[in-house]
Amino acid sequence: MRKFATGHKHTALGAIIAAAFLPSIAGATDGYFSHGYGMKSLGMGGASVTRTDDGFGGANNPAEMVFAGNRFDIGVDWFRPIRSASRADAALAPLDGYVDSNSNNFYIPELAYNQMLQPDLSLGVTVYGNGGMNTDYPQGNFQCPVGSGGSFVPTNMLCGNGRLGVNLEQLIVAPTLAYKVAADQGIGIAPLLAYQRFSINGAQLFSSISNAPGNVSNLGDASSTGAGVRIGYLGRFSPMFSLGASFATKTSMRKFDRYSGLFADQGAFDIPENYSIGVGFHPDPAWTVALDYERINYSAVSSVGNPSTNQAPLGSANGPGFGWQDVNVLKLGVEYAVDPTLIVRAGYNHGSNPIQARDVTFNILAPGVVQDHYTVGFTYALDPKSELTMAYMYAPAKSVTGSSLFNVLFPAPPNAGGMETIKLSESSLGIAWAMRF
Repeated sequence: MRKFATGHKHTALGAIIAAAFLPSIAGATDGYFSHGYGMKSLGMGGASVTRTDDGFGGANNPAEMVFAGNRFDIGVDWFRPIRSASRADAALAPLDGYVDSNSNNFYIPELAYNQMLQPDLSLGVTVYGNGGMNTDYPQGNFQCPVGSGGSFVPTNMLCGNGRLGVNLEQLIVAPTLAYKVAADQGIGIAPLLAYQRFSINGAQLFSSISNAPGNVSNLGDASSTGAGVRIGYLGRFSPMFSLGASFATKTSMRKFDRYSGLFADQGAFDIPENYSIGVGFHPDPAWTVALDYERINYSAVSSVGNPSTNQAPLGSANGPGFGWQDVNVLKLGVEYAVDPTLIVRAGYNHGSNPIQARDVTFNILAPGVVQDHYTVGFTYALDPKSELTMAYMYAPAKSVTGSSLFNVLFPAPPNAGGMETIKLSESSLGIAWAMRF
C-alpha cells in the first residue's frame, strides 16, 4: 500500500508539471503526432512498441511498463519547424506572394513514472503532447478584392486582417496499468485523459462560407477535454526476438463551441484512433534492431479528414475540413551498447503525406507535409541509478502544390487564385534525465 501511495503522489505531480509546460507544446512530424514519444524512441526514428527501458508506455505500448521497473523520466525537446506558403500565377495578380511563418522554436516536455506494485504488476503514468497546427504568418504584401468595385486592399495570405495562424495544443495524461500474464508476456491498459486548446487569427474571410459566421476567427483560446483508452501487448519469445502491439481508440473531445462555425460538426475536434505493431531483434547482447508500423486514422475525424472542397458550410455536419488522409508510418531504429556506460542510436522514420493538392489552401494554416525523419541519439550512465539521454532529428523540406481555393471563392476571372504551395522542414534536439529506484 505504501508503494501505491507513492506512485499516486508522483502521478499527480507529473500532471501538474506537464500542464505548466502546455503553452509551449507544438509539433508536426507524422501528421500532427510526434515521430516518437520518449527521448530514446526519438533517437531511433520513433520505434518504440517493443522497448522496455523507459516509462513512456502510456504513449507507445502500455504492456511495456511491467518490464520497465521502477523509474522516473523527465526531458524536453527543442523543436524547430520551418514553414512557408506562396501563391503564384493568380489571374488577380495582387493575390500572389510568399510568406514565412514566424514562431519557429518550441519546447516539448516529456514526463513518465513507473512503479512495480508486485513482480508481475506495475502502475505508472505517461504525460505527453501533440500539436503541429501552430503557424504565425505576418500580413505580408498580399492584396485582396473588396466590394463590387473591384478595389484591392492589403490583407494577409487568406484575405483576412492582421497576422494569420492557428495554434493547436494537446496534452494527454495516461495512467498505465500493466500485468504479466506469463514470465515473458505482458498486457497493459492506459486511459487517455486529454486536454486541448485551439485558437485562430486572420481567417475572417472564412466567415462568409460558415453557418455560424460569428464563431470562426479571432476569438482567443478555446479549450476542451476528453478521454480515450490505449491497450497493448508485449511478448519476449526468445532472447533474440520480441513482438508488441498497441491500439488507441479515438479520443472523444468536447466541442470547441467558440469555433463552432469553423470546424465540422459544430466545433468537434477529436483525437484520431491509431495503432502500432512492432518487432525487436537482438542479434547479440550489444545490438538491438527495432521496426514498427503505425497507422493514424485522421480521416475518421470530420474536422481533420473532410475534404476542404466539401460544398457544405463551415461548421456544418459535413462541413469542410483539412482533408487529411490516413497516415502509414514505418519506423526503423538501431541501438548499440558501446560499453556498460554508453548506448548509441540511429533511426529512420517515413510516413505518408496526409495532405493532398486539393486541400493546400486550408493547410496553409497546418502544413504537416514532411515525410522523412533521420535521427541519432545516445544514453550515458551517470551512475548505476541515473542516466542522461539526448536525441536529434532532421526532416528535410517537403512541399505540396495545388489549385487555390480562391479559384472558387473568386470565380471571375478564371484562375483568380492561381496555384499555392506549402512547405515544411523540421529539426529537433532533446535531452532527458532518468532515475531508477
